[in-house]
Amino acid sequence: MKTILIVEDDRRIAQNISRGLMEEGYQTEVAYEGYNGRDLALRQPFDLVILDINLPGLNGYEICRNVRAEKPHLPIIMLTALGEIEDKVEGLERGADDYLVKPFDFRELNARIAACFRRVDLLDKRVADEVLRIANLEVNSSTKQVRRDNTPIDLTAREFALLEYLVRNRGRVVSKMDLAEKVWSLNFDPGTNVVEVYINYLRKKIDRDFEPKLIHTRAGMGYILKVE
Repeated sequence: MKTILIVEDDRRIAQNISRGLMEEGYQTEVAYEGYNGRDLALRQPFDLVILDINLPGLNGYEICRNVRAEKPHLPIIMLTALGEIEDKVEGLERGADDYLVKPFDFRELNARIAACFRRVDLLDKRVADEVLRIANLEVNSSTKQVRRDNTPIDLTAREFALLEYLVRNRGRVVSKMDLAEKVWSLNFDPGTNVVEVYINYLRKKIDRDFEPKLIHTRAGMGYILKVE
């Protein structure tokens, strides 16, 4: 269940929003003052923040700026009576994902919340697609970072390309010819041992000091990355 923080000093509006969101299946928490709202947003794992601007203690612009600095991916919807273009621009420039002006229709607020969560889900999916995992090995295809059992492992560009190809084809035997063509863009020369050399480099870095062993040789066929 997703949890939404409502930072709104008008208790009637805050309770109406809270009640409507709970009926939609969300869990909510309400803060009626700026400093409290900021501290809750920073300390607790909310999925989204609905934020007024004119608040006692600390205004919504500052809360948004503070939260965005520490939680760059937390969705924030500003919900306020300030409807001038300058107000909207400032809110969005401070880091809000959306801006809704009072008075508002709850159906529109609910639709905007759903749109924010769709964007977050797409971002999470893209991040998940960039991280390849098998057993306790993690390969980040975006940052080119590799970790085994939470230990960072330094690889050369060619070693990384070889490992990434093996991980993307985990559970499948890949031939030396396939690796030479895909990783080195070479027509395979049966007389070269470049593939074996780099497989040995990888084994020393990601297998020698860790369990389970992942890179396995299939005699006469090639290599397979899997847990045995």
